[in-house]
Amino acid sequence: MSIDKIAEQVLDLAVRELPGAEIEVSADAVHRALTRFANSRIHQNVTEDTVGVRLRAHLDGRTVSTTTTLTSPEGLTSLVTRTATAVRSAPRDPGWPGLTPPAPLALAGEADAATRDASPDDRAARVRDFVDAAGGLETAGYCQTGYWTGAFRNSAGQALSAAATTADMDGIARDAGADGVARRSGISLSELDGAALGTRAAAKARGQADPIELPPGRYEVVLEPEAVSDLLTNFSYFGFNAKAYQERRCFAEPGTQQFDEAITLYDDPREPYDAEGTPRTRLALVEKGVTAALAQDRRTAATGGGTSTGHAGAFGPAFGPTPQNLGFAPGSATVAEMVSRVARGLLITDLWYTRVLDPRTLALTGLTRNGVWLIEDGEVTRPVRNMRFTQLYPQALGPGAVLAVGAEAVPQPSRMFLGAWASPALHLASWNITGGAGG
Repeated sequence: MSIDKIAEQVLDLAVRELPGAEIEVSADAVHRALTRFANSRIHQNVTEDTVGVRLRAHLDGRTVSTTTTLTSPEGLTSLVTRTATAVRSAPRDPGWPGLTPPAPLALAGEADAATRDASPDDRAARVRDFVDAAGGLETAGYCQTGYWTGAFRNSAGQALSAAATTADMDGIARDAGADGVARRSGISLSELDGAALGTRAAAKARGQADPIELPPGRYEVVLEPEAVSDLLTNFSYFGFNAKAYQERRCFAEPGTQQFDEAITLYDDPREPYDAEGTPRTRLALVEKGVTAALAQDRRTAATGGGTSTGHAGAFGPAFGPTPQNLGFAPGSATVAEMVSRVARGLLITDLWYTRVLDPRTLALTGLTRNGVWLIEDGEVTRPVRNMRFTQLYPQALGPGAVLAVGAEAVPQPSRMFLGAWASPALHLASWNITGGAGG
């Protein structure tokens, strides 16, 4: 049975079982295929095909959401029966915002046929290119492809269907215990150049021999796209979440110049509608340094008197709406140009193990990874041992703090299916190093 027919059948069953209820149904089919390699050899090819159905009902002031992966007639009937039983005894839901009214898609999902049908050999070819480009260094990582089809139906008449593809590659090359990394995400597998990624990772690894230790302090930095993706991850989860804003748990203040004027942040969704059936569009969150908008779902929009931006569903209503495809608008500088303007500072490839210390200010601590170098008089001079930092992310991008934005926003893989971060390199006036990797 097709995804559309599943959604329509569940809606029909639920409307008959729960007369007068507000009903919404989403059905999603996901195909994921992963090729993993280690010790410069492919050691795993796995494929997963899943279908999930979510039914949400609101009746007499009560709301219940249930899910199933059983799409047989018996499984779908059971889903409706369970929901009908639960909604009659559920707690009251005074914040129910109502169903999404009928509206067409504003964006067409981008589904690449070659990526949808990609074989293990297709992914293995990228892995081979990565390994060969590393020139004999030990390599490890993965290449994955994915295909999503979805259908949404509700009793208010909203009916949407869409499809999308994704492809990601993430790999390291190791030289005498030093790791170099390269990552990229795309809508199609053809966007992933294994040779270019392998060359980048190997160069990073080879450049880390005999690192020096530097003292804590504030350093001028050039953050490469891999590192910038961590900023975007945390801005997405904690920075532009309207529920967190309404509960005074985030830094964002719409209408305020919170960032340097060089900073424009946007969400450019790959999935064309959200879990509530709201069509998505490109959303500007920061425009030339001014916080312009927050990610909204129907509940936060109803509470704040706004409009849903189509950001329901990534982590559920308890967490709140989150952008899944956040990115910086690119500038005009290359990494080499950024480095040439630094009198003394650091070139940082990657950040990891980052943890939020204070969501209200978006203060984080974490470690550098996969390559750090000292910059002196506009030249990269020495590799540096990994360091711990403690930094307010909005402060690092505040007015006057951004010295340049990279000319290419490199799509970086995220933890969310169909998610990606468009990450240019950033030249920042200050980054707070608080110690070595050991503390």
